[in-house]
Amino acid sequence: MRNVATLVLGGGRGTRLYPLTQVRSKPAVPVAGKYRLIDIPLSNCISSGLNRIYVLTQFNSVSLHRHIRATYSFDSFSQGFVEILAAQQTIDNMGWYQGTADAVRQNLRYLRQPGIEYVLILSGDQLYRMDFQEMLATHIESGADVTISAVPVLSSEASGLGIMRLDDTGRVVGFLEKPQTEEELALVRTDPAWIDAMGIQSNGRDCLASMGIYLFNRQALLDVLEKTDYQDFGKEVFPASMRTRHVQVHLFDGYWEDIGTIKSFFEANLSLAGEKPPFDLVLPHRPIYSRARFLPPSRIDGAAVKRSLIADGCQIQEGAVIENSVIGLRCLIGRDAVIRNSIVMGNDFYEMPEGMNGNGSEPTPPLGIGPGTHVEGAIIDKNCRIGSGVRIMNAEGIENSDEDPFGMIRDGIVCVPKGTTLPDGWSR
Repeated sequence: MRNVATLVLGGGRGTRLYPLTQVRSKPAVPVAGKYRLIDIPLSNCISSGLNRIYVLTQFNSVSLHRHIRATYSFDSFSQGFVEILAAQQTIDNMGWYQGTADAVRQNLRYLRQPGIEYVLILSGDQLYRMDFQEMLATHIESGADVTISAVPVLSSEASGLGIMRLDDTGRVVGFLEKPQTEEELALVRTDPAWIDAMGIQSNGRDCLASMGIYLFNRQALLDVLEKTDYQDFGKEVFPASMRTRHVQVHLFDGYWEDIGTIKSFFEANLSLAGEKPPFDLVLPHRPIYSRARFLPPSRIDGAAVKRSLIADGCQIQEGAVIENSVIGLRCLIGRDAVIRNSIVMGNDFYEMPEGMNGNGSEPTPPLGIGPGTHVEGAIIDKNCRIGSGVRIMNAEGIENSDEDPFGMIRDGIVCVPKGTTLPDGWSR
């Protein structure tokens, strides 16, 4: 794996994840209580023996840069690195990244360095666990110029994905973005028997969806980016390569979720808190790495907690009820508070003890979830001050609303933006 360079695409504006992306990029969004989305592809790389990694960033990237610098540091003998390539003006290019392909094009000089034969391109906002050594083996054995990872899906799930058609050898010969009709699906369906023959149980899945994970021969990537002005991998580079080069599929049959919307983010997080999570955080041989924070153990004093994830440094007081929820770092939850089917991201810091903040008084309300507050079907971003007796829920079943900026609704989920203060008795 020493001759593979990895590029992790840091994402665009992330408008579909707003307000979580109001002050941060998509890969910097917290996930599973103590991680960030960027930790997933970087951990997959490290576990696969890949340690020459570039992260391409552009929008709201300060917190992402801070997290990467504080987390991913290799010893001087491994020659490994995770390096940030932020959009910048150069003699050759004076503009922002205009898309995923353009972002890579503006950084080709890093791929021309000696010792690089293959280039792996990943997204920074997906939840999955993959051994990229297996993908490289597929690429080499097939003699491909490009290899793309694909996951089998049901026809009913294909309308929101890019679906590929293969020949009998696994070479990609057709591609259709988000097929909507039965006629379109018929053009890209894969025989389930072929999937079974590849060692993966099809279980009725007859479509192969692109995961947006590409492995290129370096020269093939240089050629396609230097000789065209394509701006996007999924919409332009991949379809063009399929017509002119050998593009091979690498089948993947594990859990994979593209965290592109508030709904997908919400559902993916809550699934991790379930009894049998589809994505297992506890795999000793393939851990998910993140920043070491040196926090105390969480203290739970007479609370009822069911099917939930509780991160480090939390304080949960007597009478609190937490069900099917994710509780983030340094979260403070008051007496008799109820949190159900929700994500509370916690805090970036602890407040000073009373009398140590310079004026002898505590802010009102303090950081955390106040006594008697009820939170259901909601996402509470970091550093929020939620008073006592507050009710945060979508009781009217509204799908989307911006009427109240302190409790906006996205995909039916109440989202409280980072740093919001809700006074005692506030109700959504």
